[in-house]
Amino acid sequence: MTNPKFPKLLDYEALKAEYGETSPPSTIHSPSSENDSVDNENALSFSEEIPKKTGLTGSRLRSYAFAVLTRKEYSKAELIEKLALYAEHRDEVLLLVEELSERQYQSDQRVAEIVLSSQKRKGKGPNRIKMALKTKKIDTELIQEELKEIDWTEQAYQLKVKKFGMTVEKDPKIKAKQIRFLMYRGFEMDAIMKAISKKPNEYD
Repeated sequence: MTNPKFPKLLDYEALKAEYGETSPPSTIHSPSSENDSVDNENALSFSEEIPKKTGLTGSRLRSYAFAVLTRKEYSKAELIEKLALYAEHRDEVLLLVEELSERQYQSDQRVAEIVLSSQKRKGKGPNRIKMALKTKKIDTELIQEELKEIDWTEQAYQLKVKKFGMTVEKDPKIKAKQIRFLMYRGFEMDAIMKAISKKPNEYD
């Protein structure tokens, strides 16, 4: 039977304000956003050499693709859109990116692992990590094994302790607040309930 004191749906805007987060799930911070300012500056400097009307083709498009990839890792979908902004023909971009991917200059696998590491370090659970991958149009299956190997209950517990302390709360309102916080961070309900019920040194 559902406890009416625990909300069925999450109000992400309210949670963002409550927990001091600067970005809702739809704009999850990821490795690709960390260098946006630098990337924009580099893109501007490079664009001085880009024919604004004719666009890039051939060796110039290829050179620009390598310049982009030396600055940071891009998912295949991101790289296509990035190059298409300056290319003359989108079909040429598709062929080039496919070649770069086959030769491992571009790798969705590497990007997925970077996202996983970055999001986990920031205290995000599996659901938020999957959402971050989705925004980059990366298949979650690429890191499915890595996701399974992580003890998400322990991850949720450590985050709960950092935010609320080690006390196992009995007050339904406080428990509900902890549940909302961990759900917003992307943890599954099973891991959440175990985390907020875990006593110090339990299972150690």
